[in-house]
Amino acid sequence: MTRRAPRVAAGLAREAGWVTAHLIAYPFGLIGDSNAKPDQRHSLGGLNLHQRSLVHYAVDAAATPILLVHGIVDNHTIFDPLERALRRRGFTDLSSFDYGLLTTDVRATALDLATAVERLVAESGYEKIHVIGHSLGGLISRYYVQRMGGHERVHTLVTLGTPHQGSALARVGSMLPLVRQLRPDSDLIAELNEPAPSCDTRFLAFHSDLDQLIVPSRNARIEHPDLRVRNVPVHGIGHMSLTNDRGIAFQIAAALAQLDDQVEFDPHEATVAGSLVD
Repeated sequence: MTRRAPRVAAGLAREAGWVTAHLIAYPFGLIGDSNAKPDQRHSLGGLNLHQRSLVHYAVDAAATPILLVHGIVDNHTIFDPLERALRRRGFTDLSSFDYGLLTTDVRATALDLATAVERLVAESGYEKIHVIGHSLGGLISRYYVQRMGGHERVHTLVTLGTPHQGSALARVGSMLPLVRQLRPDSDLIAELNEPAPSCDTRFLAFHSDLDQLIVPSRNARIEHPDLRVRNVPVHGIGHMSLTNDRGIAFQIAAALAQLDDQVEFDPHEATVAGSLVD
């Protein structure tokens, strides 16, 4: 514990700073346009090295749409640092699904997500997209993918601090229907543990030892025998800071740059230590 103390202190300080910055940006997410337009490029001029490499060698990967799904009582501004990091690495089509503050049911919101995905597929011309979900957004996205046939539309689902196995903290707010669904013993979590033999979406689940909302923190892992999952442990990164980390952004970019389904998705865990997105 003594060795971890500096890292924990640094992580908490970083979390406090990022939460403060996010609170300032949050109101703009309520009035701004959450659907960023794709960066339609027809040449390599003006691109940095990372962008030039991805666009030149993996055009489909660079242009595959990425849909960002925020967490509870939040909006798309939580993804600002991650979105900038992915654009710098050559990904050109990023947009957000904002489901509002009055959400009371994961399943109902997953239906709305399905509509948003179909609209994005129609507009982009791509049959499959990627989804990145933070916190509750990851659970909504997983339900859509695993239980509503969304695997036919989602190539890779990335989750950041998502209560895949519920959170003991949800027992405190069980009077609220949505929070009740996040309990480890909820019917929703039980449903996600049911067999899913046809689900071929790739899953990348980041879980942090400093996540103050997922209790215990290992509950942000996906444990399911039918799913193609890589669980990635991260250290010294708070729940809100997961979208603002250079190491996490690098791992996400590396995964999304690889579309070849013939390549086995590495099941081994890769550790990420906290570092601010530049």
